[in-house]
Amino acid sequence: MFSWLKCFFFAKRGDQFAQTALVLPVIMLATMGLLDMTMAGFASVNANNAANYGARIGSVTQRGAAGAAYSGALTSIAHADVGDYIVNVSGGGHPGAQIAVTVEWEVPNHMASISTLWGGTADTQLGGSSVSTFRQEGW
Repeated sequence: MFSWLKCFFFAKRGDQFAQTALVLPVIMLATMGLLDMTMAGFASVNANNAANYGARIGSVTQRGAAGAAYSGALTSIAHADVGDYIVNVSGGGHPGAQIAVTVEWEVPNHMASISTLWGGTADTQLGGSSVSTFRQEGW
């Protein structure tokens, strides 16, 4: 009887299952967090490139600089598969004026409900904005 209890308490048969049950949720959370941060970084780079491209197009256009900057920024992010973007343009109109293009971006936050467990907010979107300012050329 004693040998049976000894075998029962010191057996190693369920160790791998128990280790997997403890580690797998942590790995899944880390993977989802990395996926969210990757999408946010990709959308941020897209927004930054669109703002720069739109402001550059607006700075070298002689008439309708704001419209050209707006359409240039939209053209730059037209093929971005990740994120939602909003483009705003201000300034321009005469040579030497500053033309500013702001591109705001948002991507889904898959970790929103889980982040409330450690004091985070339950925002369902990750977002930011990118601003680029150029001086309008004139000749």
